[in-house]
Amino acid sequence: MLYLKAGLLLLLGALASALIVLDRPAWKTVLLLAVAVWAFARAYYFAFYVIQHYVDDRFRFAGILSFLRYLFRKDR
Repeated sequence: MLYLKAGLLLLLGALASALIVLDRPAWKTVLLLAVAVWAFARAYYFAFYVIQHYVDDRFRFAGILSFLRYLFRKDR
């Protein structure tokens, strides 16, 4: 089921990207879309790998809200 979910997410991302580029067919659109996807992927990596393994290895994130709560805690 996890592989199916990953495949569906990739398909959804590819379809959404293709529809954006088809709606606005310009190199600028393709470049900005690629930069946005790359930046969000790096932010995800930072939130769920870098912080967990290099900043605070005692904390386990349950999701985005868990990460945001961690960021705004005063007792870090």
